[in-house]
Amino acid sequence: MSKRKPPPPDPEPLAPLIDAHTHLAACGGRDAEAVAQILDHAGAVGVGGVVTVADDMVDARWAIAAADWDSRVWAATALHPTHADDLTDETADELAAMARHPRVVAVGETGLDWYWLERSDDCASKVQQEHSFRWHIALAKEVGKPLMIHNRDAGRDLLDVLADEGAPETVIMHCFSEDETIARECVDRGYALSFSGTVSFTNAAALQAAARVVPPELLLVETDAPFLTPHPHRGAPNQPYCLPYTVRSLAQTRCDDPADLARQVTANAERLYGIALPSA
Repeated sequence: MSKRKPPPPDPEPLAPLIDAHTHLAACGGRDAEAVAQILDHAGAVGVGGVVTVADDMVDARWAIAAADWDSRVWAATALHPTHADDLTDETADELAAMARHPRVVAVGETGLDWYWLERSDDCASKVQQEHSFRWHIALAKEVGKPLMIHNRDAGRDLLDVLADEGAPETVIMHCFSEDETIARECVDRGYALSFSGTVSFTNAAALQAAARVVPPELLLVETDAPFLTPHPHRGAPNQPYCLPYTVRSLAQTRCDDPADLARQVTANAERLYGIALPSA
């Protein structure tokens, strides 16, 4: 019987950092005390703030609550593409109101996910996903906030929808997972690319090549916690405190100084999301 891996040890501190995409509720942050504990732990290694992201309507309400509980937390709200069939007149009205909340800094995560189409009976269809994606694009433009993209095995179709609809001013490709060709097209369009622990995996040569072509001003880093824990702790529980592992790996891949990269990606997150880390 396999045993669950223990949480990774704390990395050496690296500051300042913002976790550009995490899921606090799934990390156990279901009340103000738990959220504060997660952020205190992250802060001890230099991660001074996080953007917590919704997958469904319940998560969206939790994300806003977490952002209201703690000044180190901001929220992004939307329907994940696999839940696109939850978009109704009622949920659309609620999501539109959420997007205007002052602690909501992005519309996301939305996009296309072809991976789960044949693997889950509960996954929304292609038609439902595209309809929801187009609706969220329009919402992001309407409220003037970044569009946070989820893409799994749908890169070409996703870029075609964005081109057809006309992208918002700021587009963030969350957990970028495509190759160098798609990365260059995103860069040409001015999209920000956010890299998670997957960029540190030993089998991620194509993703690492993509990371090297992104200009510094379009880079973000994220945990996507509790998923995608970076090497050498792959498979262990992930939390925002693990972010320095990914930053150091990305810096090595790009031949950057880790401290310089940390300052750059933090400045990028503050600019793209329109936020500022709380004063110490």
